[in-house]
Amino acid sequence: MVSFLTSFLVAVGLLQGPAAPKPAQAAPAAAPAPAGPILWSADRRLTVADFQSRPKPYEKLAALTTTDIKAGAACRDFVFSGTVKATFDPSASWFRDPKNYTPQLLRHEQLHFDLTEVYARLLRQKLVVFQAKVDCAKLQPAFNNLTKGIYAEWDREQNRYDAETNHGLNAVRQDYWEKQTQVRLAQLEAFALPAQ
Repeated sequence: MVSFLTSFLVAVGLLQGPAAPKPAQAAPAAAPAPAGPILWSADRRLTVADFQSRPKPYEKLAALTTTDIKAGAACRDFVFSGTVKATFDPSASWFRDPKNYTPQLLRHEQLHFDLTEVYARLLRQKLVVFQAKVDCAKLQPAFNNLTKGIYAEWDREQNRYDAETNHGLNAVRQDYWEKQTQVRLAQLEAFALPAQ
């Protein structure tokens, strides 16, 4: 394909005749900095433009969504505080063919992000109980155990979602997962981050 395209461009160039002199050009602008993580929001859906990485040659999937649950905990003056955020990483997420994506594929990838928010809310819910009984002297081991369990459940759920929907190709199961995830987000609304 590359050799055909190169030959085509050379042929087009030859048909156009000699090139006109080019006007002086400014130095090329520096490449834009990679986008930082996108915080989950009910008001902000992913777009194809958010998927800024490219697949590796061995990748077989049509798209890849990289999400994370960023969790932190601290004790100051023996008062616990914790933060939990669901994020999407544009620089590690990609569409194989961004120009020919399908809305169904984008919906499937969005639901990976929505599932990440479900588990972020579950972790925030658990932090309410954790906060009441945490011993600040043993904060890190206790917090690590709590997050390890949530991360393991979240990973299993993401894998189950892909398996049951066949990566979004099973429309009936995809629809089921979308509805169930919206129900779960609504049930956990009390543990959503405040709108920013």
